[in-house]
Amino acid sequence: MSLLGAIEAGGTKFVVAVAPVEEPEKVIARESFPTEDGATTVKKVQEFFDQYEDIAAIGIASFGPIDVKPDSATYGYVLDTPKRGWSGYNFLGAMKSWRDIPYYWTTDVNAAGWAEYVSGAASDVENVVYLTVGTGVGAGIIANGQFVGGYSHPEAGHIVMAKHEKDTYEGLCPFHHDRCLEGLAAGPAMEERWGVSAKELPDDHLAWEIEAYYLAQAALTYTATLRPERIVFGGGVPHRENLLPMVRESFAEQLHDYLAVPDLDDYIVSVGNGDNAGIYGCFYLAKDMISD
Repeated sequence: MSLLGAIEAGGTKFVVAVAPVEEPEKVIARESFPTEDGATTVKKVQEFFDQYEDIAAIGIASFGPIDVKPDSATYGYVLDTPKRGWSGYNFLGAMKSWRDIPYYWTTDVNAAGWAEYVSGAASDVENVVYLTVGTGVGAGIIANGQFVGGYSHPEAGHIVMAKHEKDTYEGLCPFHHDRCLEGLAAGPAMEERWGVSAKELPDDHLAWEIEAYYLAQAALTYTATLRPERIVFGGGVPHRENLLPMVRESFAEQLHDYLAVPDLDDYIVSVGNGDNAGIYGCFYLAKDMISD
C-alpha cells in the first residue's frame, strides 16, 4: 500500500503520521513528541518513518519563519527563531538526505488552511484566511486556490494593532511588544496578562471582550486588504465557544457598515477539521506532489 507522510512541526510539539494515498483522511499511524533542537527532533521524525518503506511523498508543515522560495540558497531552512537549535537549520535538506522522495515544504498555518480549503470549513469557497490562535498567531491565506506569498510567507500574526481601551498589558512579543496581534492575543499573552490560562477564565471575564476585540480587528484588517470569502479560526484559544460570537459582534461594530460582507455566521467560522487540520493539509499537499 502506497502511503503519504505528514510532519506537523510545532514550536512545542511535533506530530507525525501516515495515511494511504487514496484515503488521506484515514490515518493509520500517528505519533507526537516534544520539540527539541533541530537535529534531535528530526532524528525522531526519521525513526518514525523508518517503519514504513512505501512512502510516496511527505508534507512538512513547519513553524516559522522558514524559507519557502525554491530558488533561494536557504530554501528549506528554518530562519532566525527564538527556538533553540533551530535557527539556520536545514530541515528539508535533512529529510532529503534521509530519503529522496517528493516533499511539500510550507508553514504550519498554510497546511492547516489548505485542509480547511479542501475538506473543512472553507471547502465551498476559493478565497480564505485561516487564522490560528494558540501558542502563537499565524495565518494561511489562499486566494483563488493558491497560497498567498511573495518574498516569503505571510506573517499575519504580527500586524499592528490598536489597543483595547481597557487593556494595560505590555505585550508578549519580543519584537513588537504590545503593538502586534500575537503579542496581545496569543494564548501565552492571555495567560501572562491574567495570571491563569485561557481555559481557566470564566465566560464573563473581561479577557474575552478584549480577545474578541483583537481578533475582530485582525479579521477587519484581512477583510479590507484581502477580501476573502471566509475567515476560519483554529488553534486552542478559539475552542472557547463564547468567543467567536463575540468576535462577530465586535467585527460588526468595528466594520461600521463600511464593506459588504457575507452573513457573519457564515463568514467568521470555526475550523472544520479540528486538531487534524495540520495533518490533513500535509497529506493533501503531499498527494499533490505525486499527482501533478
